[in-house]
Amino acid sequence: MRVFLTGATGLIGRALSVSLLHDGHQVVALSRGASPELLPGGVERLQGDPAKPGPWQEVLAGCQACVNLAGEPVAGGRWNAVRKEAIRQSRVEATRNVAAVIAECGPTVLVQGSAVGFYGSRGDEELTEGSAAGTGFLAEVCQAWEEAARPAARRARLVLLRTGIVLAREGGALPQMALPFRLFAGGPIGDGAFWQPWIHLDDQVSLVRWALAEPRAEGPVNAAAPAPARNRDLARAIGAALSRPSFLPTPALVVRLAVGEMAEVVTSSQRVLPRKAESLGFRFTHADLGAALRDLLE
Repeated sequence: MRVFLTGATGLIGRALSVSLLHDGHQVVALSRGASPELLPGGVERLQGDPAKPGPWQEVLAGCQACVNLAGEPVAGGRWNAVRKEAIRQSRVEATRNVAAVIAECGPTVLVQGSAVGFYGSRGDEELTEGSAAGTGFLAEVCQAWEEAARPAARRARLVLLRTGIVLAREGGALPQMALPFRLFAGGPIGDGAFWQPWIHLDDQVSLVRWALAEPRAEGPVNAAAPAPARNRDLARAIGAALSRPSFLPTPALVVRLAVGEMAEVVTSSQRVLPRKAESLGFRFTHADLGAALRDLLE
């Protein structure tokens, strides 16, 4: 299978490329100019900006499947008006350009990146694929992001993958989350009562590949382990995996003062469950948080 991939230099994109290549698939990675060493050997590198129409769309039309993970990073530094617009437009415009091609020709399946931010902050409410959209900046971005992909569904199977916190050995959130624990200063944020949906990188890659191959997978699919954790449980599990204490809380106010509105990423409560994937037979390799963290941190 020839798979067109945007966001190939990101955490998920790199791991997905390696997995696809290992099994004999072709991967065409669209890049705005990233260094070749950021892409695995064997990937066909295509220069272009998915947020802008261009010759890359002709190459997309010649592929059998597409995984669209393009988008400016959400975390890292304060949000201002310019940054928020870049976060939104990089996702919406790239997806609109991808979907415009697929609506007419080429790939018969689009696995479209989205995020659990779609649900907003919902306290202890269990959130499944049938739950309504939430409120807030990230929820609005995710709604616009998914809506931009809808035209592709006119002729292709569209999977909207709503991803939680991806845990990995290198890259992503986990190394930063683990650093205070390594320094014997780790603990929950505030009372740690808010829910954080998480998924091991291996399961994230497996879920993307499952979505590419499973004809019954369509529409929203939650990419989160079946056992979401409260922040205090996540802190305790990181401490246990590192044999470090986990009782020094960081006041939520300190987080808000440090990163401003971007604290929405850190402290939103989202008790997300992967009901659709499980009902269709997908099985998580890393369903237990403690075991997943031991695999990644020990």
